[in-house]
Parts: sequence; C-alpha cells; structure tokens
Amino acid sequence: MDAPDPRIAAAVAGDRRAAESLLAELLPRVRNLVRCLMRGDSAVDDVAQESLMAILRGLPSYRGEGSLKSWSDRVVARTTFATIRRLRADERSRAPEPQLETLAHPDALPETFAARRELVRRLDELPYDQRHALVLHHVLGMTVPEIAAEVGAPQETIRSRLRLGKANLRKDEV
Repeated sequence: MDAPDPRIAAAVAGDRRAAESLLAELLPRVRNLVRCLMRGDSAVDDVAQESLMAILRGLPSYRGEGSLKSWSDRVVARTTFATIRRLRADERSRAPEPQLETLAHPDALPETFAARRELVRRLDELPYDQRHALVLHHVLGMTVPEIAAEVGAPQETIRSRLRLGKANLRKDEV
C-alpha cells in the first residue's frame, strides 16, 4: 500500500497550500462525476464546489484505508444526491436543460470527446435512479451491494436499475 499523501495531514492541520493542492488535483474528477450524475450543466460548478468543500470538511475523518480518490468519489456522490433531492423538492416542474457542456480533456481525441458527449447526452435522458446506478457501478466501480447501501435501496432494485439503464442507453443506438 502506498504511503499516505503528506498533503492530507497538512491540510487537516490547516495548511492552506496543501488543501489547495489536493483540491486542485481532485477538481477534474469531482467535476466529471458531478456532471455524470446531474442533468444539464447549470448547477455542475456549484455542486462541484459544494463537493470540494464537503471533501475538505470531511478530510479529518478520512482514515486512509482506501484511496483518497475513492473516498472523495463517495463524498461527491452523497453531496450530489443531496443537491438533486433538494432541487427536486424546490423545482418539481422544471424541465432539464438541453444544452451540453463542451469541455474536453486537453489530450482527448476528437472522436473520444464526441463519443463522451453523446454518452452524457444519453445519460441526460435517463431517469435519475437508473443514471445514478449506472454511474456508481460503471464509473466508480461500486458493487451492487455498495450501491444499495449508498442509495438506500434493495440490491434487486439496483440490479433492475442497472439493467433498465443499459437497455435505455442502447435503445436509440444507430
């Protein structure tokens, strides 16, 4: 197992540079995960920022038993789910925004970006429950029991959401 990142202890102790360095490293991952879990782009930056703040606040509870990235992924997922629940309660009738963000990894090939953009567009069309199950399973690598515990649903429900989500993603393929 790798030695713990010294920036973690420094950030917990109040070292602003260490905290900024850690968060700057995590930002692209956090932002991509939030974008995969949410529809539209309007709240992605706000939720990513909220997630980074939750990571920073929760850093003292990080025990180092797994990777910081895996731990932070779960913090981001919880923060995003909480935001989505809050938005649903506040704006039940609001339709999802149709525009897609046009950010790409600087080293990504154009065809990779186009495929990724199409996948995000298709994810935008899925019900939240299916979308979340797919992202947690295929992007974060969580198992069905882990997803069930995370979202508070039975394992069979998660399996069903994964199956339906995959079918819905394939539905309109050319």
